[in-house]
Amino acid sequence: MLWVLLGLMIVETSVVHLLAALWSPRAALILSLLSLVTIGWFILFIRSFRHHPVRITPEGLVWPVGTLRSLSIPWPQVAGVCDDWTLADLKAAGLFNGALIAHPNIVIALDPPAQAGRRTIRYLAHRLDDPTAFIAAFGLRRLHPDPFASSVSRSG
Repeated sequence: MLWVLLGLMIVETSVVHLLAALWSPRAALILSLLSLVTIGWFILFIRSFRHHPVRITPEGLVWPVGTLRSLSIPWPQVAGVCDDWTLADLKAAGLFNGALIAHPNIVIALDPPAQAGRRTIRYLAHRLDDPTAFIAAFGLRRLHPDPFASSVSRSG
């Protein structure tokens, strides 16, 4: 979805630059440089989603939005996966939406809510490539709170 937005940005800025060039070539050059920098940043931002995925750690969940921002939630605050939800209800209750403009396909409830600046976050939402695998890993983590703990064998 963000790649479609990038395509729309390129078309829109091309039209604006053509119109600006009729008015002032210098202004069109400045707008072109600013647009190229913005488009370059946006491409890097879209690609950052691959390098900053949602993570399940021993401490809790790490819920990033690419390189833009991230929220770390400790396990005692994670209530569980929500199955029945509407985006309007979640936004009204307090939502940290990592999907940005796409419709999320996974929602996690928080109890107690988390604070992100002045906002109270009650739900985490994201658009994951494989939500089924995430739910399976999430369920395993909830069943086995410390996967790194090993049993010590005692010899006679």
